[in-house]
Amino acid sequence: MTRRVRWGVAAVLAMAALAAKADERLEGIACRSVHLGYPGEPGAAFYNEVVVRESAPGTYFMVCGWDKGYYGIQELANGKKLLIFSVWDSESDDPDAQKAEARTKLLHQDEKLRVKRFGGEGSGGQSFYDYDWKVGETYRFMVSSKVDGDRTEYTGWFFHPEEKSWKKLVTFSTITGGKPLGGYYSFIEDFRRDRVSATCTRRAEFSNAWLKTAAGKSVPLTKARFTADRNPATNIDAFAKDGRFTLATGGETKNDHAKLREIMELPADPAAVAPEALELASGARP
Repeated sequence: MTRRVRWGVAAVLAMAALAAKADERLEGIACRSVHLGYPGEPGAAFYNEVVVRESAPGTYFMVCGWDKGYYGIQELANGKKLLIFSVWDSESDDPDAQKAEARTKLLHQDEKLRVKRFGGEGSGGQSFYDYDWKVGETYRFMVSSKVDGDRTEYTGWFFHPEEKSWKKLVTFSTITGGKPLGGYYSFIEDFRRDRVSATCTRRAEFSNAWLKTAAGKSVPLTKARFTADRNPATNIDAFAKDGRFTLATGGETKNDHAKLREIMELPADPAAVAPEALELASGARP
């Protein structure tokens, strides 16, 4: 996620605006970044699922975002696919500017995970897990958190379909002032930005989002606000249907459904059962 499209989540509980930082000159160069902002109280875990319906090289389908980081799947410019989990520790573009004692700390790393510091969009810790995800398949993600003094530990979990089990991929700790998880969102971003990429459609469905609150209650996230960056392209869309929130951008997309800043809502399901994965936030295995 580049600095131009990084957007802060402010007071999602109050359904405040999600502020974009994209350059308006991206029109015709890149697809417009589109977002879902889910209102929810401070939490211990954020669970979400994604089905990518249309992709293109240079796309980020961000599934579980919060006010200190983001987690999802990417298709790189060369077609390679992977998971990416990042946690910020400053607003500086220089990854070396932050003092060592204030930097994001790596507490856990899967043996197949690659980790590095990043800059250019704020700075922090970033990790990559190679995984050849498929269009049309459902993938399950979760971020859990644990407050430790003035820091918060954030862990990225992924349900590996082939292994049929949850994988604890990475844990980063960053200074938060002792705040729990908060500011929940998803997005689709075109980071290739070569004009051709703007002609390609990106579309994904986000569903079964749940929050485990800091008080330990499991709550479904059934509302989402549709927002976008300042790229003035109009070929974007979003809608709520069949228990899913759909985001689309680029190509032949038409804005036939939700308008920008509109709050969409899925019907409440009294029979809905919280994912067992939320128990991972308590240290238990599902």
